[in-house]
Amino acid sequence: MHRRAFLAGASLLLPTVLRAQGAAGRVYRARLSTVPIDLTMAATVAGSGTARATLNGRTLVITGTFTGLRSAATVARLHRGPNRGLRGAPIADLTATAATSGDLTGSVELTAAQVDDLDKGRLYVQLHSEQAPDGNLWGWLLQETRSGGGR
Repeated sequence: MHRRAFLAGASLLLPTVLRAQGAAGRVYRARLSTVPIDLTMAATVAGSGTARATLNGRTLVITGTFTGLRSAATVARLHRGPNRGLRGAPIADLTATAATSGDLTGSVELTAAQVDDLDKGRLYVQLHSEQAPDGNLWGWLLQETRSGGGR
C-alpha cells in the first residue's frame, strides 16, 4: 500500500521536476553587430561582439565581449522588442567595460512573461557608446540548439 502511494505521489511530481530541469541551464547566444544606421551615423558606429546567456529557473546570466567600437562603451542593456528584429524598451541594465573593446555582464531575474519572450526570440542585448548614445551594437538572444548553433 505504501509503495502505491509513493508511486502515485512520484508520478504527480515528475512533470514538475522535468519542467524545472528543462528550464535549468538553457543557453542562448547573440552575435552583436552594428545597430541599423543611416549615413550620418556611419562615422560613429562600428564594432562587433558576442553574448552568451544561461537561464537557470528565471535567472538569466549574461556574459559577452565586444571589440572595434569607435568610442568607449557607456551603457549595456537587455531589451524586449515586440518581435525579433524590432527595437523595444530596455528591461534591465547590464555592465560593460568603458572602453572600445571589453566585456559585458549581468544577471537578471525575469518574469514568467519575459522568459516566454526570451524563448520567442524577443530579447536582445544593446551596447551604447560615447559617439553612439542611441545604440552601437545589438544582438538577439536565440536559444542554442543541441548541435551548438543558434536557431
